[in-house]
Amino acid sequence: MHTERITFTGHAGDTLSARLDLPQGTPRATALFAHCFTCSKDSIAARRISARLAATGVAVLRFDFTGLGQSEGAFEDTSFSSNVSDLIAAAQTLAERGLPPSLLIGHSLGGAAILKAARAIPSAKAVVTIGAPFDPAHVTHHFAGALPEIQAQGAAQVSLGGRPFTIGKAFVDDISTAELAPAIAQLHTALLVLHAPRDSIVSIDNAADIFMAAKHPKSFVTLDDADHLISKHQDAEYAADVITAWSKRYLPVPEIKQLDATPEGITRVTEAAPDGFLQDVQSGTHHALADEPKKYGGTDKGFTPYGFVAAGLGACTSMTIRMYARRKKWPLDGVRVDVSHAKEHAADAAEPGAKIDHFDRHITLTGDLSEDQRARLLEIADKCPVHRSLERTNVITTQLAPPA
Repeated sequence: MHTERITFTGHAGDTLSARLDLPQGTPRATALFAHCFTCSKDSIAARRISARLAATGVAVLRFDFTGLGQSEGAFEDTSFSSNVSDLIAAAQTLAERGLPPSLLIGHSLGGAAILKAARAIPSAKAVVTIGAPFDPAHVTHHFAGALPEIQAQGAAQVSLGGRPFTIGKAFVDDISTAELAPAIAQLHTALLVLHAPRDSIVSIDNAADIFMAAKHPKSFVTLDDADHLISKHQDAEYAADVITAWSKRYLPVPEIKQLDATPEGITRVTEAAPDGFLQDVQSGTHHALADEPKKYGGTDKGFTPYGFVAAGLGACTSMTIRMYARRKKWPLDGVRVDVSHAKEHAADAAEPGAKIDHFDRHITLTGDLSEDQRARLLEIADKCPVHRSLERTNVITTQLAPPA
Protein backbone atom coordinates (compact mmCIF):
# COMPACT_ATOMS: atom_id res chain seq x y z
CA MET A 1 0.00 0.00 0.00
CA HIS A 2 1.15 3.50 -0.85
CA THR A 3 -0.22 6.50 1.06
CA GLU A 4 -0.39 9.88 -0.62
CA ARG A 5 -0.87 12.99 1.50
CA ILE A 6 -3.23 15.45 -0.13
CA THR A 7 -5.27 18.51 0.79
CA PHE A 8 -8.54 19.92 -0.45
CA THR A 9 -10.81 22.83 0.33
CA GLY A 10 -13.54 22.28 2.92
CA HIS A 11 -17.01 23.80 3.21
CA ALA A 12 -15.77 27.16 4.57
CA GLY A 13 -12.67 27.49 2.40
CA ASP A 14 -10.27 25.96 4.92
CA THR A 15 -7.57 23.54 3.80
CA LEU A 16 -8.38 20.03 4.95
CA SER A 17 -5.74 17.36 5.44
CA ALA A 18 -6.28 13.93 3.90
CA ARG A 19 -4.53 10.66 3.19
CA LEU A 20 -5.24 8.63 0.09
CA ASP A 21 -4.33 5.00 0.67
CA LEU A 22 -3.66 3.41 -2.72
CA PRO A 23 -3.38 -0.28 -3.60
CA GLN A 24 -0.68 -1.71 -5.81
CA GLY A 25 -1.82 -1.37 -9.41
CA THR A 26 -5.07 0.16 -10.65
CA PRO A 27 -7.74 0.53 -7.92
CA ARG A 28 -10.83 -1.58 -8.54
CA ALA A 29 -12.92 0.94 -6.57
CA THR A 30 -12.60 3.97 -4.30
CA ALA A 31 -13.90 4.45 -0.75
CA LEU A 32 -14.43 7.61 1.31
CA PHE A 33 -14.04 7.23 5.09
CA ALA A 34 -15.60 9.61 7.67
CA HIS A 35 -14.08 9.41 11.16
CA CYS A 36 -15.91 9.51 14.49
CA PHE A 37 -16.87 12.62 16.51
CA THR A 38 -13.74 14.62 17.52
CA CYS A 39 -11.52 11.77 16.22
CA SER A 40 -9.20 12.01 13.22
CA LYS A 41 -8.27 10.29 9.98
CA ASP A 42 -5.53 8.46 11.91
CA SER A 43 -7.78 6.66 14.40
CA ILE A 44 -7.20 2.92 14.75
CA ALA A 45 -10.44 2.11 12.96
CA ALA A 46 -9.72 4.49 10.08
CA ARG A 47 -6.13 3.33 9.57
CA ARG A 48 -6.76 -0.39 9.87
CA ILE A 49 -9.92 -0.52 7.76
CA SER A 50 -8.31 1.66 5.11
CA ALA A 51 -5.21 -0.54 4.99
CA ARG A 52 -7.21 -3.75 4.68
CA LEU A 53 -9.36 -2.34 1.87
CA ALA A 54 -6.27 -1.06 0.03
CA ALA A 55 -4.78 -4.55 0.26
CA THR A 56 -7.76 -5.86 -1.73
CA GLY A 57 -7.54 -3.22 -4.45
CA VAL A 58 -9.73 -0.42 -3.03
CA ALA A 59 -8.30 3.11 -2.77
CA VAL A 60 -9.44 4.90 0.40
CA LEU A 61 -9.54 8.62 1.20
CA ARG A 62 -9.65 9.47 4.91
CA PHE A 63 -9.52 13.08 6.02
CA ASP A 64 -9.79 15.33 9.07
CA PHE A 65 -13.01 17.33 9.27
CA THR A 66 -12.69 21.11 9.57
CA GLY A 67 -11.02 22.10 12.85
CA LEU A 68 -9.82 18.61 13.71
CA GLY A 69 -6.51 16.76 13.35
CA GLN A 70 -4.29 18.48 10.80
CA SER A 71 -7.09 20.34 9.03
CA GLU A 72 -7.46 24.09 9.25
CA GLY A 73 -10.47 25.95 10.64
CA ALA A 74 -12.10 26.40 14.04
CA PHE A 75 -13.95 23.38 15.41
CA GLU A 76 -16.36 25.61 17.34
CA ASP A 77 -17.57 27.07 14.04
CA THR A 78 -18.47 23.67 12.59
CA SER A 79 -21.72 21.73 12.70
CA PHE A 80 -23.24 18.46 11.58
CA SER A 81 -24.25 20.13 8.33
CA SER A 82 -20.70 21.39 7.78
CA ASN A 83 -19.40 17.82 8.21
CA VAL A 84 -21.82 16.71 5.50
CA SER A 85 -20.55 19.51 3.25
CA ASP A 86 -16.93 18.49 3.93
CA LEU A 87 -17.77 14.94 2.86
CA ILE A 88 -19.33 16.16 -0.39
CA ALA A 89 -16.23 18.27 -1.03
CA ALA A 90 -14.01 15.22 -0.41
CA ALA A 91 -16.07 13.17 -2.88
CA GLN A 92 -15.74 15.91 -5.49
CA THR A 93 -11.96 15.97 -4.95
CA LEU A 94 -11.81 12.22 -5.59
CA ALA A 95 -13.97 12.57 -8.71
CA GLU A 96 -11.64 15.26 -10.06
CA ARG A 97 -8.74 12.81 -9.65
CA GLY A 98 -10.63 10.18 -11.64
CA LEU A 99 -11.46 8.21 -8.48
CA PRO A 100 -15.16 8.88 -7.78
CA PRO A 101 -16.09 7.11 -4.53
CA SER A 102 -18.40 4.13 -4.91
CA LEU A 103 -18.09 3.03 -1.25
CA LEU A 104 -18.88 5.40 1.64
CA ILE A 105 -17.88 4.40 5.18
CA GLY A 106 -18.71 6.37 8.33
CA HIS A 107 -17.79 5.72 11.96
CA SER A 108 -20.06 7.01 14.76
CA LEU A 109 -21.18 10.58 13.95
CA GLY A 110 -19.22 10.18 10.71
CA GLY A 111 -21.64 7.37 9.88
CA ALA A 112 -24.60 9.70 10.41
CA ALA A 113 -22.94 12.30 8.18
CA ILE A 114 -22.30 9.65 5.49
CA LEU A 115 -25.99 8.71 5.50
CA LYS A 116 -26.93 12.36 5.09
CA ALA A 117 -24.36 13.01 2.35
CA ALA A 118 -24.92 9.87 0.27
CA ARG A 119 -27.70 11.29 -1.93
CA ALA A 120 -25.40 14.14 -2.95
CA ILE A 121 -22.63 11.73 -4.06
CA PRO A 122 -23.94 10.19 -7.32
CA SER A 123 -21.06 7.73 -7.69
CA ALA A 124 -21.92 6.00 -4.39
CA LYS A 125 -23.05 2.38 -4.76
CA ALA A 126 -22.67 1.15 -1.17
CA VAL A 127 -22.77 2.76 2.29
CA VAL A 128 -21.37 1.36 5.55
CA THR A 129 -22.03 2.70 9.04
CA ILE A 130 -20.04 1.67 12.11
CA GLY A 131 -21.55 2.42 15.51
CA ALA A 132 -23.58 5.27 14.04
CA PRO A 133 -26.36 7.13 15.91
CA PHE A 134 -29.83 7.24 14.35
CA ASP A 135 -30.34 10.67 15.94
CA PRO A 136 -27.23 12.86 15.41
CA ALA A 137 -28.21 14.91 18.49
CA HIS A 138 -27.20 11.83 20.47
CA VAL A 139 -23.66 13.25 20.68
CA THR A 140 -24.81 16.07 22.96
CA HIS A 141 -24.98 13.62 25.86
CA HIS A 142 -21.17 13.79 25.88
CA PHE A 143 -21.41 17.37 27.11
CA ALA A 144 -24.94 17.56 28.50
CA GLY A 145 -23.75 19.47 31.58
CA ALA A 146 -22.41 22.27 29.39
CA LEU A 147 -25.60 22.77 27.33
CA PRO A 148 -27.00 25.60 29.55
CA GLU A 149 -23.69 27.49 29.27
CA ILE A 150 -23.57 26.95 25.51
CA GLN A 151 -27.10 28.33 25.11
CA ALA A 152 -26.40 31.29 27.40
CA GLN A 153 -22.85 32.18 26.32
CA GLY A 154 -22.87 30.95 22.71
CA ALA A 155 -20.06 28.46 23.36
CA ALA A 156 -18.39 26.46 26.10
CA GLN A 157 -15.24 24.43 26.51
CA VAL A 158 -15.84 20.74 27.21
CA SER A 159 -13.63 17.70 27.69
CA LEU A 160 -14.12 14.89 25.16
CA GLY A 161 -11.91 11.85 25.37
CA GLY A 162 -9.60 13.73 27.71
CA ARG A 163 -9.10 16.60 25.25
CA PRO A 164 -10.55 20.13 25.42
CA PHE A 165 -12.97 21.23 22.67
CA THR A 166 -15.05 24.35 22.28
CA ILE A 167 -18.64 23.57 21.32
CA GLY A 168 -20.61 26.41 19.76
CA LYS A 169 -24.34 27.09 19.93
CA ALA A 170 -24.58 26.73 16.13
CA PHE A 171 -23.40 23.13 16.43
CA VAL A 172 -25.99 22.29 19.09
CA ASP A 173 -28.82 24.02 17.23
CA ASP A 174 -27.92 22.39 13.93
CA ILE A 175 -27.55 18.85 15.25
CA SER A 176 -30.76 19.09 17.30
CA THR A 177 -32.78 19.53 14.10
CA ALA A 178 -30.90 16.95 11.98
CA GLU A 179 -33.08 14.03 10.91
CA LEU A 180 -31.71 10.92 9.27
CA ALA A 181 -34.88 8.93 8.65
CA PRO A 182 -35.80 10.70 5.37
CA ALA A 183 -32.21 10.45 4.09
CA ILE A 184 -32.00 6.75 4.96
CA ALA A 185 -35.34 6.02 3.31
CA GLN A 186 -34.15 7.72 0.13
CA LEU A 187 -30.74 6.07 -0.05
CA HIS A 188 -29.96 5.02 -3.61
CA THR A 189 -27.31 2.56 -2.42
CA ALA A 190 -26.91 -0.75 -0.61
CA LEU A 191 -26.46 -0.36 3.15
CA LEU A 192 -24.35 -2.30 5.66
CA VAL A 193 -24.88 -1.54 9.35
CA LEU A 194 -22.07 -2.60 11.72
CA HIS A 195 -22.65 -2.20 15.45
CA ALA A 196 -21.48 -3.76 18.71
CA PRO A 197 -24.22 -4.97 21.10
CA ARG A 198 -22.14 -3.78 24.06
CA ASP A 199 -21.47 -0.31 22.65
CA SER A 200 -21.86 1.91 25.73
CA ILE A 201 -21.60 5.17 23.77
CA VAL A 202 -24.16 4.59 21.02
CA SER A 203 -26.57 1.81 21.94
CA ILE A 204 -27.39 -0.92 19.45
CA ASP A 205 -30.97 0.40 19.32
CA ASN A 206 -29.60 3.02 16.94
CA ALA A 207 -28.46 0.30 14.53
CA ALA A 208 -31.95 -1.22 14.63
CA ASP A 209 -33.54 2.16 13.83
CA ILE A 210 -31.15 2.77 10.91
CA PHE A 211 -31.73 -0.72 9.56
CA MET A 212 -35.52 -0.49 9.78
CA ALA A 213 -35.58 2.93 8.11
CA ALA A 214 -33.59 1.67 5.10
CA LYS A 215 -34.93 -0.13 2.06
CA HIS A 216 -33.32 -3.23 0.62
CA PRO A 217 -30.59 -4.14 -0.17
CA LYS A 218 -29.48 -3.81 3.44
CA SER A 219 -27.44 -5.94 5.84
CA PHE A 220 -26.60 -5.93 9.53
CA VAL A 221 -23.50 -7.52 11.09
CA THR A 222 -22.70 -7.51 14.79
CA LEU A 223 -19.25 -6.46 16.03
CA ASP A 224 -19.69 -8.66 19.10
CA ASP A 225 -17.71 -7.27 22.08
CA ALA A 226 -15.96 -4.42 20.25
CA ASP A 227 -16.00 -1.02 21.91
CA HIS A 228 -17.43 2.10 20.29
CA LEU A 229 -14.08 3.36 19.01
CA ILE A 230 -13.12 -0.06 17.58
CA SER A 231 -9.90 0.43 19.50
CA LYS A 232 -8.76 -3.21 19.38
CA HIS A 233 -6.84 -4.13 16.25
CA GLN A 234 -8.62 -7.45 15.84
CA ASP A 235 -12.01 -5.71 15.85
CA ALA A 236 -10.88 -3.21 13.22
CA GLU A 237 -9.53 -6.06 11.09
CA TYR A 238 -12.80 -7.97 11.42
CA ALA A 239 -14.82 -4.90 10.43
CA ALA A 240 -12.53 -4.39 7.42
CA ASP A 241 -12.87 -8.02 6.33
CA VAL A 242 -16.68 -7.84 6.57
CA ILE A 243 -16.78 -4.57 4.61
CA THR A 244 -14.49 -6.00 1.93
CA ALA A 245 -16.51 -9.18 1.46
CA TRP A 246 -19.89 -7.41 1.54
CA SER A 247 -18.98 -4.53 -0.77
CA LYS A 248 -17.71 -6.76 -3.61
CA ARG A 249 -21.33 -7.48 -4.53
CA TYR A 250 -22.12 -3.80 -5.05
CA LEU A 251 -18.96 -2.10 -6.29
CA PRO A 252 -18.27 -1.69 -10.00
CA VAL A 253 -15.66 -4.22 -11.10
CA PRO A 254 -13.19 -3.25 -13.88
CA GLU A 255 -11.79 -5.68 -16.40
CA ILE A 256 -9.78 -8.49 -14.86
CA LYS A 257 -6.54 -7.11 -16.22
CA GLN A 258 -7.07 -3.97 -14.13
CA LEU A 259 -7.58 -6.04 -11.01
CA ASP A 260 -4.13 -7.59 -11.25
CA ALA A 261 -2.39 -6.05 -8.27
CA THR A 262 0.71 -8.12 -8.99
CA PRO A 263 2.46 -8.81 -12.30
CA GLU A 264 2.10 -12.28 -13.76
CA GLY A 265 4.30 -14.77 -11.95
CA ILE A 266 4.73 -12.56 -8.85
CA THR A 267 3.37 -13.38 -5.40
CA ARG A 268 3.40 -10.23 -3.25
CA VAL A 269 3.39 -10.40 0.54
CA THR A 270 2.59 -7.16 2.40
CA GLU A 271 2.60 -6.67 6.16
CA ALA A 272 -0.98 -6.00 7.30
CA ALA A 273 -0.41 -5.39 11.01
CA PRO A 274 2.93 -4.01 12.28
CA ASP A 275 2.08 -5.09 15.83
CA GLY A 276 1.69 -8.76 14.89
CA PHE A 277 2.53 -11.09 12.01
CA LEU A 278 -0.56 -10.84 9.78
CA GLN A 279 0.35 -10.63 6.08
CA ASP A 280 -1.66 -9.95 2.94
CA VAL A 281 -0.69 -12.40 0.19
CA GLN A 282 -1.58 -11.39 -3.36
CA SER A 283 -1.15 -13.27 -6.62
CA GLY A 284 -2.85 -11.69 -9.59
CA THR A 285 -6.47 -11.06 -8.51
CA HIS A 286 -6.29 -13.59 -5.67
CA HIS A 287 -5.89 -12.73 -2.00
CA ALA A 288 -5.06 -14.80 1.09
CA LEU A 289 -3.80 -14.23 4.63
CA ALA A 290 -0.64 -15.50 6.29
CA ASP A 291 -0.15 -15.43 10.05
CA GLU A 292 1.32 -17.25 13.02
CA PRO A 293 -0.56 -19.06 15.81
CA LYS A 294 -1.48 -17.04 18.89
CA LYS A 295 1.03 -18.93 21.03
CA TYR A 296 3.81 -17.47 18.86
CA GLY A 297 2.50 -13.90 18.98
CA GLY A 298 0.26 -14.03 15.90
CA THR A 299 -3.50 -13.75 15.56
CA ASP A 300 -4.06 -17.08 13.78
CA LYS A 301 -6.02 -15.48 10.92
CA GLY A 302 -4.29 -17.29 8.07
CA PHE A 303 -1.96 -20.04 6.93
CA THR A 304 1.47 -20.21 8.54
CA PRO A 305 4.38 -19.82 6.09
CA TYR A 306 5.05 -23.58 6.24
CA GLY A 307 1.31 -24.10 5.87
CA PHE A 308 1.51 -22.35 2.50
CA VAL A 309 4.43 -24.57 1.47
CA ALA A 310 2.50 -27.69 2.49
CA ALA A 311 -0.59 -26.37 0.70
CA GLY A 312 1.42 -25.89 -2.48
CA LEU A 313 2.68 -29.47 -2.30
CA GLY A 314 -0.76 -30.87 -1.54
CA ALA A 315 -2.54 -28.87 -4.25
CA CYS A 316 0.08 -29.74 -6.88
CA THR A 317 -0.09 -33.41 -5.92
CA SER A 318 -3.87 -33.51 -6.23
CA MET A 319 -3.87 -31.64 -9.56
CA THR A 320 -1.18 -33.90 -11.03
CA ILE A 321 -3.10 -37.04 -10.06
CA ARG A 322 -6.33 -35.61 -11.48
CA MET A 323 -4.70 -34.65 -14.80
CA TYR A 324 -3.24 -38.14 -15.26
CA ALA A 325 -6.48 -39.91 -14.34
CA ARG A 326 -8.47 -37.64 -16.65
CA ARG A 327 -6.11 -38.34 -19.54
CA LYS A 328 -6.38 -42.09 -18.91
CA LYS A 329 -10.17 -41.86 -18.43
CA TRP A 330 -9.87 -43.74 -15.13
CA PRO A 331 -12.84 -43.68 -12.69
CA LEU A 332 -11.27 -41.37 -10.11
CA ASP A 333 -14.07 -39.70 -8.11
CA GLY A 334 -12.00 -37.64 -5.70
CA VAL A 335 -8.55 -36.88 -4.31
CA ARG A 336 -7.53 -35.77 -0.81
CA VAL A 337 -3.94 -35.04 0.19
CA ASP A 338 -2.97 -34.56 3.85
CA VAL A 339 0.46 -32.98 4.24
CA SER A 340 2.44 -32.61 7.46
CA HIS A 341 5.81 -30.92 7.89
CA ALA A 342 8.64 -31.53 10.36
CA LYS A 343 12.33 -30.84 10.86
CA GLU A 344 14.45 -33.99 11.17
CA HIS A 345 18.10 -34.66 11.88
CA ALA A 346 20.08 -35.10 8.65
CA ALA A 347 22.20 -38.18 9.38
CA ASP A 348 24.36 -37.80 6.29
CA ALA A 349 24.85 -34.03 6.46
CA ALA A 350 28.39 -32.76 6.68
CA GLU A 351 27.37 -30.08 9.18
CA PRO A 352 26.96 -31.45 12.74
CA GLY A 353 23.42 -31.09 14.03
CA ALA A 354 22.04 -30.19 10.61
CA LYS A 355 18.36 -30.83 9.98
CA ILE A 356 16.28 -31.38 6.89
CA ASP A 357 12.66 -30.66 6.12
CA HIS A 358 10.42 -33.71 5.99
CA PHE A 359 7.02 -33.51 4.26
CA ASP A 360 4.73 -36.46 4.87
CA ARG A 361 1.87 -37.01 2.39
CA HIS A 362 -1.16 -39.19 2.92
CA ILE A 363 -3.17 -39.53 -0.30
CA THR A 364 -6.78 -40.72 -0.34
CA LEU A 365 -8.24 -41.77 -3.69
CA THR A 366 -11.95 -42.49 -4.10
CA GLY A 367 -13.53 -44.26 -7.05
CA ASP A 368 -13.75 -47.71 -8.63
CA LEU A 369 -10.02 -47.99 -9.24
CA SER A 370 -8.01 -51.21 -9.61
CA GLU A 371 -4.99 -51.85 -7.41
CA ASP A 372 -2.71 -51.30 -10.43
CA GLN A 373 -4.37 -47.94 -11.13
CA ARG A 374 -3.97 -46.87 -7.51
CA ALA A 375 -0.31 -47.86 -7.54
CA ARG A 376 0.29 -45.94 -10.75
CA LEU A 377 -1.41 -42.82 -9.38
CA LEU A 378 0.82 -43.03 -6.30
CA GLU A 379 3.85 -43.04 -8.61
CA ILE A 380 2.42 -40.05 -10.51
CA ALA A 381 2.14 -38.11 -7.23
CA ASP A 382 5.95 -37.99 -7.06
CA LYS A 383 6.06 -36.32 -10.46
CA CYS A 384 4.20 -33.21 -9.28
CA PRO A 385 6.32 -30.11 -10.11
CA VAL A 386 6.24 -28.75 -6.54
CA HIS A 387 7.41 -32.12 -5.23
CA ARG A 388 10.34 -32.00 -7.64
CA SER A 389 11.16 -28.42 -6.68
CA LEU A 390 11.23 -29.28 -2.98
CA GLU A 391 13.49 -32.30 -3.60
CA ARG A 392 16.05 -30.25 -5.50
CA THR A 393 18.66 -27.93 -4.06
CA ASN A 394 17.10 -24.49 -4.51
CA VAL A 395 18.65 -21.07 -4.94
CA ILE A 396 17.03 -17.92 -3.51
CA THR A 397 18.35 -14.48 -4.45
CA THR A 398 17.32 -11.43 -2.42
CA GLN A 399 17.72 -7.71 -3.04
CA LEU A 400 16.29 -4.51 -1.58
CA ALA A 401 13.84 -2.54 -3.70
CA PRO A 402 14.47 1.21 -3.93
CA PRO A 403 12.47 3.31 -1.40
CA ALA A 404 8.96 4.21 -2.59
